[in-house]
Amino acid sequence: MNLLLDTHILLWAAGQPDRLSEKCRDLLLNPSNNLIFSAASLWEISIKFRLGRSDFNVDPALLRRMLLLHAYRELPVNGEHAIAVSTLPALHKDPFDRLLITQARTEGMLLITSDAFVAAYGDGIWLVD
Repeated sequence: MNLLLDTHILLWAAGQPDRLSEKCRDLLLNPSNNLIFSAASLWEISIKFRLGRSDFNVDPALLRRMLLLHAYRELPVNGEHAIAVSTLPALHKDPFDRLLITQARTEGMLLITSDAFVAAYGDGIWLVD
């Protein structure tokens, strides 16, 4: 299964795996699953890292290198993803999350998130605790 990781799940998997539920860890450790991160998550991390947000205290360039080294796949943002954002209802205003939702749907992936607002979009999104 192709799993697109929401930004916080990505950060926790990379640096704080104890924050992930056992079920989420099992999903991420299952060798039959492909772990994917979005360029949009790196963009979000870069912005919030520069702003000094304590929950984004990671060098985005180092994070990307380590993810690729550990066989995570990178998903670029394309025009189809960007345009699909306009089809989403206004349940959640975070532009990064909205882009991740459309990327997962456009690419036929399951988006793994810990954000109930993201999960409210339903299809193709799995809320983990």
